[in-house]
Amino acid sequence: MTIREFLSDRLGRLIFQTVFTLTAAVFLRLTGTEDGIILLLLLFLGFCWAGMQGYDFIRQRARLEELEAIMEGLDKKYLFAECIPKARGIYERRLAELSARAGRAMIGEVSDARAAQREYREYVESWVHEMKAPITAAGLICRKAAPDIRGKLAQELAQIEAHVERALFYARLESPEKDFLASRADLAEIVAQALNGHRVLLMQSGMKVETENLSQTVYTDSKWVSFMLGQLLQNAVRYRAVEPVLTISARQLGKQVRLTVHDNGIGIPSHELPRVFDRGFTGSNGRARGGATGMGLYLCRRLADCLEIELGITSEAGKGTTAVLTFPARSGYGEFSQESAESMEAEGEE
Repeated sequence: MTIREFLSDRLGRLIFQTVFTLTAAVFLRLTGTEDGIILLLLLFLGFCWAGMQGYDFIRQRARLEELEAIMEGLDKKYLFAECIPKARGIYERRLAELSARAGRAMIGEVSDARAAQREYREYVESWVHEMKAPITAAGLICRKAAPDIRGKLAQELAQIEAHVERALFYARLESPEKDFLASRADLAEIVAQALNGHRVLLMQSGMKVETENLSQTVYTDSKWVSFMLGQLLQNAVRYRAVEPVLTISARQLGKQVRLTVHDNGIGIPSHELPRVFDRGFTGSNGRARGGATGMGLYLCRRLADCLEIELGITSEAGKGTTAVLTFPARSGYGEFSQESAESMEAEGEE
């Protein structure tokens, strides 16, 4: 708190005291009091007022600095009302009681909201696992269908399975540390797993896949990276060219490994590139071709942050899109931190 803020807060009181003092001086002058005595009284009152205001300013500023230090030292800021020191005076005590009541009410609401969110997330996860059984059964039945409709059914089932898997990963984003397992992994195996999981989709779309120099070792969570690659594959198929080609390559960058996924599709307009990782953003291509949810790249960004992977996308309209994943070196790769988990949880609540 500055002196200017302190005086502006007491502007009305200052004006009232000034008017009252001048009125008293005029009254004394009319009653015959000498000007010297009136001047001495005014100087004495002014000195007393300045001293009182100065003392009040120093006391309040020290109090605010004490409270700000307590706030800065708290990991959970909403517990501030429970941690402030003993109130000074009746007014401050009553104000502290009201703040504490509001804080307890807020904590209760937050706890209830988190419990409801946790129950909903658990329900989504159980629903996803239950859906996998009928999807698998439908895939087996599909094999007995006529050849002319077998491919179409298989493609639709693959789309359903992809949406279900996306829902599962989105639900798990609220508590990613529970499903996080970093280990040494073969990049070629991760890519093969992603390609195999989307084999039907790639075949039906006529996508030609080329791989290069994938014999690299990375330290990451294979399941999460495979899911991320799956989202990139789905986008490549959805926004493919007439003769689609997908190139997946890797190269060593010191202790890091860079994986590049490039397609020759329709590309992304330059003015939309800054928003491709926003939740729910589909862009002009998504609106034109339909079926886009705007969640694939958003999930990729969130998972990449968890895995400490640098994810970037470049594109040129009509010439294709390139996604680059830079895996961290083993020496600089840490376990998923609680701070990251809390930040993601807070974002999810918003």
